[in-house]
Amino acid sequence: MPGKISIVCLTALLAAASVTSMQAHARDTRYDLPIAQALAAPEAANIVDPSIKMTFGRSGPGQVIQADAVTNKKTSRVGKGSDEKACAWAFLSAYKQLQQRARELGGTGVSNIVSYYKKNVNSSTVNYECHAGAFVTGVALRGDIVR
Repeated sequence: MPGKISIVCLTALLAAASVTSMQAHARDTRYDLPIAQALAAPEAANIVDPSIKMTFGRSGPGQVIQADAVTNKKTSRVGKGSDEKACAWAFLSAYKQLQQRARELGGTGVSNIVSYYKKNVNSSTVNYECHAGAFVTGVALRGDIVR
């Protein structure tokens, strides 16, 4: 009986070490991708609301009615083909959510939009930050809702 317990304990220990090792080496590839390219994608036509003005990396027109609205969107990489394609999907989802928040508050736009992955600010007027893992891709944005 002591031999069987030792084998079970050893198996459990090896399984735990394997999971820990996989987590420590999980892929998290950072991309800085063009905003314009994501907005020009065919799928953007059904997502983007041109009546809600979006201003990246700087303040835009209007009075701030909610500062620091945050969205953090993830998408499965399955069926997306490439990291860049998955990043565009996640970006468009985050973009749409900020526009919806502006609409809910009676806003006319979102200004000072920055990438906000893991609460780290990355301000750019031309690029957004995306992180791609083995299975999931994510984009986080933060902006000020304006009217």
